[in-house]
Amino acid sequence: SGREHAVLSAVSLRAGERHLEALSLSRVRFRPLTVDEIRAYWATGESRDKAGGYAIQGLGALFVEHLCGSYSGVMGLPLRETGELLRQIGLDPLPPQRKGNPS
Repeated sequence: SGREHAVLSAVSLRAGERHLEALSLSRVRFRPLTVDEIRAYWATGESRDKAGGYAIQGLGALFVEHLCGSYSGVMGLPLRETGELLRQIGLDPLPPQRKGNPS
């Protein structure tokens, strides 16, 4: 409540003998919370299976005052870093263009 915390999310990828890793660092600042808000959030059950005790993609977003870094990394899988690792082994995470689609 009213403080900033760091969220570290790592991705590890093995492709044959290659082993690639990436780390995402994000900083999240919560606004000051009341005791009633904390109790009400706990009562939802949303926080119980979350590593950081909140779900930024759910009701926990009500408390986030500022995010610097990766939203998907705070959720659990940093997509930019994951996509970069996939590209490094020759897999493009975007589907190929089909005829008739704008380029």
